[in-house]
Amino acid sequence: MLIVLAKHVFILYNVLHFDWNLALKDAICSCVILSFSSWGIILLIRAYPTSAVITVYGLVMALVISGITVGAEFEALKWVIGIDNESYKTWLKGTLVVRFLFIWIFNSWVATISALRKNISNLDSRFQQQTDASILLKEAELFKLRQQLQPHFLYNSLNSINALINIAPDRAQEMIGKLSDFLRSSVKRESEETLPITEELVYIQSYLAIESVRFGDRLQVHFEKEYTDDAVIPPFLLQPILENAIKFGLYGRTGAVNITMHILLDGPLLTITVVNPYDPNTQPPRGTGFGLEGVKRRLYLLYARTDLLETSSDNENFTTILKIPQHHVQGNTDRR
Repeated sequence: MLIVLAKHVFILYNVLHFDWNLALKDAICSCVILSFSSWGIILLIRAYPTSAVITVYGLVMALVISGITVGAEFEALKWVIGIDNESYKTWLKGTLVVRFLFIWIFNSWVATISALRKNISNLDSRFQQQTDASILLKEAELFKLRQQLQPHFLYNSLNSINALINIAPDRAQEMIGKLSDFLRSSVKRESEETLPITEELVYIQSYLAIESVRFGDRLQVHFEKEYTDDAVIPPFLLQPILENAIKFGLYGRTGAVNITMHILLDGPLLTITVVNPYDPNTQPPRGTGFGLEGVKRRLYLLYARTDLLETSSDNENFTTILKIPQHHVQGNTDRR
């Protein structure tokens, strides 16, 4: 606006040779009224209830307000400067059309910019709402998947306790104590996004201690560890994988069953390979349907990738490969 004011004074004083005082009054009066005009357009666009045809609405308002502005400017200049100066009065009347065109162009530019800003603001608001809704939906689904895990495990454990009460009450009591400790540690881990793999393995050992009460010496789980202390994993991912391995490995067998878990930190990936015995001709009874599908869904929600869980089988073994991205690892190849 200061540039417009300076040019206005320059034209009136140097080009048209009006008095300096007159030129300054004309310029100030015109700029003040133009400022109020533009401000009014901005307020009208902000008050417009929707984004539909807002640009057209703004241009129409610019046209109407520009006409009102020219009339107000003409009356204001006559009052401020007076009508005794005939040359100025004649010049003022002759420039009304030019003034209107200039004000209309300026107000149209203001209206267009304001309309675009409101459109962008509305789009940003909608995008943020959709993003927030998507995040809430993702968190809700992750919470649901985590909550599915314990009822599934509890169902099996309570059935085992029920079976042990009459035939081995001491083992049933032992299993109840271990189950209580296990569930208490589960509650503490509920709010964690990731945990050190060492903590997750302590949790898994508690889980296996409960399963060992159910299956005794038949269940043998061997760990092969090649990772550093900074390796992390989301909680509650290993348990369903081991449940699946135990279910397929022990069902239909009477002897000891060896399950191997190999944990390897290789650059940006923590790779966990679980191998259990498998007989393709013997299928265990159907469970709750959580299992590996729940793990795969959680991995997708956490990392937006579908290649982090792989399974394969042959006539003797079933292999599950879990890959966890390690965003904090930068080429650390040390092993312990």
